[in-house]
Amino acid sequence: MLDFPRWKKIWLWGLILLTSLAALPSVVSLAGARWPQSLPDPSINLGLDLAGGSHILLEADGRQVATQRLETMEESVRTAMRQADPAIRIGDVSTQGGRLSFMVDSASDVDRARELLLPLVNGNGLRREWTLSVVDETRFVLVPTKEGIDAALNQAMDSAKDVIDRRINAIGTLEPTIIRQGDTRIVVQAPGQQDPEALKALIGQTAKLEFKLVDQNALPSDVQAGIAPAGSEIFPYVEGAPGTGQNIAVRRLGGIKGDSLVNAQATVNPETNENVVTIQFDQQGAAKFARLTTENVNRPFAIILDNKVLSAPNINEPIRGGTAQISGSFTAESANQLAIALRSGALPVDLKVIEERTVGPDLGADSIRAGMVAMGIGTGLVLLIMLVTYGRFGFYADVALVLNVLMILGIMAMMNTTLTLPGIAGFVLTIGAAVDANVLINERIREERRRGRKVVQSVEMGYKEASRAIFDANITNVIAAVLLFLFGQGPVKGFAVVLVIGVVTSVFTAVTITRMWVAGWLRRARPTDLHV
Repeated sequence: MLDFPRWKKIWLWGLILLTSLAALPSVVSLAGARWPQSLPDPSINLGLDLAGGSHILLEADGRQVATQRLETMEESVRTAMRQADPAIRIGDVSTQGGRLSFMVDSASDVDRARELLLPLVNGNGLRREWTLSVVDETRFVLVPTKEGIDAALNQAMDSAKDVIDRRINAIGTLEPTIIRQGDTRIVVQAPGQQDPEALKALIGQTAKLEFKLVDQNALPSDVQAGIAPAGSEIFPYVEGAPGTGQNIAVRRLGGIKGDSLVNAQATVNPETNENVVTIQFDQQGAAKFARLTTENVNRPFAIILDNKVLSAPNINEPIRGGTAQISGSFTAESANQLAIALRSGALPVDLKVIEERTVGPDLGADSIRAGMVAMGIGTGLVLLIMLVTYGRFGFYADVALVLNVLMILGIMAMMNTTLTLPGIAGFVLTIGAAVDANVLINERIREERRRGRKVVQSVEMGYKEASRAIFDANITNVIAAVLLFLFGQGPVKGFAVVLVIGVVTSVFTAVTITRMWVAGWLRRARPTDLHV
């Protein structure tokens, strides 16, 4: 057990050297000095509580989800009736009062229409999302159930959380905290982002992109007065675009939504030299876009983003290939933000900022300073006690403890992880675990000597027996930390990451590294007794 071949020593020392070198930039930074720019600088990122950043609380309007469900159901009903064989003619469609009602032209079609509607209203079979009834012989009434609305809102909030996560990660923010709060709120904490306005502009943008045909039959005077013809709706032009201050009428149903986008990039139009966003649809979206533009050549269609019209160009020829450009008086920055928002997907529901604050780095600096002082004092006392109590073996444990700290910092830097205030607590906790391991080993060696075993046998048995207890205890710690990482959020995850790294390195340094040093000393000195 005390045999260490040369290759193993080289491998162990190489690992220690690599992680220690990786830790140097972080050590220099935490000490307040500046690391040379000409050298690689893998350093630890600091969390919101240490480096400062932005905190934003968003809230969704649950009524919007209910309205969207009505619109989606109306389109599904129209499609089902149109695709029936023979088609079922419907009319007098209304979504007033939070319910969808319509009439079939012929009473003989009522039974066929009911059969077509049942799959739409029954949902997944476990939860009834709509109630269906027939009144006045030919009028169908579909009313959403509370369970269905609650499930839709819950799904929309989960999707919104995922979209925000993708957008923040796209701008390079490391380990943001994005958690749901209640039924309709989401908390966003972005370490290092000191500009809450830019963050709000990115994550608050719904990025709901639509392509809809312009209603050319609408009277201009009605459109400007905000009166929409039957089957159409009114949208204003976005500020700064051609037509600013005017409205435009578009067909309410049909068109193409941006949910079939697969890519969006901010580019520059070489002909006009203006900033544009180039989008690309998936196969299904490209086919729909080609069909829309083929069937409506020489007609205008509006490009609508978050219920505002960016532009309404004429379709000069069919657009095939699934690629299009969006123009709208963009700057390079706004085009890039829109591209990020479109790539990450549209928010399924509008989110309103109801609380925002910026956390300055000063509080974090105080926390780091206090943590470093506490860690320094604690580590110093531990080193002294170990040296006094166990002599040479205590010295080995002290050196292993220092290497353990460097290895934790080095691995965290190489993994590009984030250190938070709870992470510092995890750091200190693992230092204690490392000392515990050496205390167990040294006490076990003492016990073996008292039993009359020889020096080498005592050391071998000490490491062998103590290692079992050390591994068992730390495996449970790793399991707990992994569960914390899987189910925790934000700083809790940071704590779990530091704990896992620290447990692994503390066992490695306290057991493997000290054993290598002790084995080398025994071979060189061949002592007849031990002073442990």
